[in-house]
Amino acid sequence: MTGAFPSPLFRDPVTDGAADPTVIRHHETGEWWMFYTRRRPADTGPGVTWVHGSRIGVARSPDGRHWRAAGLVEGLDPDAGPNTHWAPEVVHDGTRYRLYLSFIEGVPDRWDGHARHIVEYQSPDLERWTRIRSLPLSSDRVIDACVARCPDGLWRLWYKDEARDSTTWVASSPDLGDEHEWRVEGEAVGGRPHEGPNVFELGGWWWMLVDEWRGFASYRSTDAVTWTRQGGPDAVLLGAAPVGRHGDVVVEGDTATLYHFIHPHWTGSEIDAAPTPASRTTWLEAAPLTVRAATLLVGEGRVLS
Repeated sequence: MTGAFPSPLFRDPVTDGAADPTVIRHHETGEWWMFYTRRRPADTGPGVTWVHGSRIGVARSPDGRHWRAAGLVEGLDPDAGPNTHWAPEVVHDGTRYRLYLSFIEGVPDRWDGHARHIVEYQSPDLERWTRIRSLPLSSDRVIDACVARCPDGLWRLWYKDEARDSTTWVASSPDLGDEHEWRVEGEAVGGRPHEGPNVFELGGWWWMLVDEWRGFASYRSTDAVTWTRQGGPDAVLLGAAPVGRHGDVVVEGDTATLYHFIHPHWTGSEIDAAPTPASRTTWLEAAPLTVRAATLLVGEGRVLS
């Protein structure tokens, strides 16, 4: 992906609530596909119903820069719903595509008191999805899956566990086949509460970005198992308003692209403080990442500020 990114990169044409993107290239056509949470900023229900009740939207692009809306992902609910779909993660396991979806039953009007699970699906073509299972992990308050194959040969799944101080936990599996279970290994990254872990390899290092609701914290690793925070405890990426939120990194050679979302009309730190459709609106953006001297860089500046 070469050239400048337009800004905003993408806006959902129906709700103007695109968030939590994940991007993957179609293995047969070469086209880029983006899956995202389609929030509902104009919802008039009580509390945080506008964040719940969401579906997974799709956008497609020939170059990763110019995107067109391509509808919704169908067939993800075990029943008619309405239910809540958040934070898709899509990977290719060498044979088929796999989707790891944060699933909440119903449309809650508050954060607490509702189970959250990560549910696995598979597809031959990114369009037709078959539900495989709900994953038994460290609690029933888990969201925001990220999946990658690590240097030791194991696949790992990182996720936010809201029942464990909203930190990043990790599970591993020798294979993504349907018969293999995930073994919870424990906490991967603690400290300040956060969400949306994203793990990728770039410049000879493994990196994890997490959303601290004030920008991204960056962690570095040699083995994708033991992580060290870059900079001090307050150092973040894309911390200037409107701050970068929950992203996905696509690596090509020695460069990478961070796809993420923003609230363009709101500078608050807590989502509950976004009372109007304008402040709830979310757009997708993109920024280039590189590594120099074992330091992660965004654009022409340092990631850590």
